[in-house]
Amino acid sequence: MNQWLTGELTTRLRAAFEEVTGERAEIDCVEEHVSDCTFYLRQPFAAISGAIWIAAGDNSHLKGFQLALAGLAQALTGLLGRQVRCDRGEERSAAPANLKWSRFDLMLSDSAITLFAAAEADFLKSIAKEETTTAASKTFDLLFDVDLPVSVSFGRAQVALKDVLKLTTGSIVELNRAIGDPVEVIVNNCVIARGEVVTVEGNFGVRIHQVISRQERLRTLK
Repeated sequence: MNQWLTGELTTRLRAAFEEVTGERAEIDCVEEHVSDCTFYLRQPFAAISGAIWIAAGDNSHLKGFQLALAGLAQALTGLLGRQVRCDRGEERSAAPANLKWSRFDLMLSDSAITLFAAAEADFLKSIAKEETTTAASKTFDLLFDVDLPVSVSFGRAQVALKDVLKLTTGSIVELNRAIGDPVEVIVNNCVIARGEVVTVEGNFGVRIHQVISRQERLRTLK
């Protein structure tokens, strides 16, 4: 696996097993061929070719593996700029011989969990271009502290000037969006995501449900 994928899996495994066990796990990772495993899980992702493989001695920690892979899907959404989610995982009795495995040792206070992870070649090709593009921009870090205006759009309407002049307190302007439709999150005049309105400690907020693709972002600028 490549460096980005290894790092994300380490982070997501630590978070997943902290949620499952209630304690923080220390993780060591080394490249090592799979051994002493009877449980294999092939996890494909929507919008990405290929799949991730997880191997372990048994399936007793399946919930933790699934939580980690769901977290990886969120990281892939951010990397690729399009919605990525886990498709239905498939338990297998063996894995292809050409996979390159990494071993993850999770140390808890009173136990240790060992698992192996690998990525199919098509999966690595799918994310390689985006990862290279992100890493190649040596000046990108300089932009992280730039402030950008963020707004939320509940909908739009076109109103004739004569009707605008008639607006008074209590007037209602009908928008082009139904009550249950998601609102749009706009950054620097570009729609980047959609979600639902929530309240956080008495303030309004937006829970993100969809990060839109780069192609659709470009269309919103036109």
